[in-house]
Amino acid sequence: MILEIEKVKNVWHDVKDILSVPHTDKQYKKLVKVLDELIDEVGNNEKHQLAPLLETVGNLIEEYENDHFIQPNAEPIEILKFLMEENNLTQKDLSILGSQGVVSEILSGKRDLNVRQIKALAEKFNISPAVFI
Repeated sequence: MILEIEKVKNVWHDVKDILSVPHTDKQYKKLVKVLDELIDEVGNNEKHQLAPLLETVGNLIEEYENDHFIQPNAEPIEILKFLMEENNLTQKDLSILGSQGVVSEILSGKRDLNVRQIKALAEKFNISPAVFI
């Protein structure tokens, strides 16, 4: 096992940018370019020597996207929680929805968003109201 780690240490500097989870938009975009190049090279050939790398880079990109982008089929409350986290907001910051109690009920799934609240959220986050429907 130590031999394997030594091999990796010898090449890590050269490959770390494409084998590490991206933490910034710049790193993410670089990985997307690498993935595009890999797709061009590997195509559908599962036996290609770079096929495992294509899969790994794809998984790293997917991990970043799951943490940083709204998933299209997500529930409205999950989208709201995501937007709150991305914008460092607390329940207090969502007074546009109503009282603390109302916000708490919405976030716990006990209450659905109404049309007024959906419009207010769409305006606050500058996104389509359809995201919350």
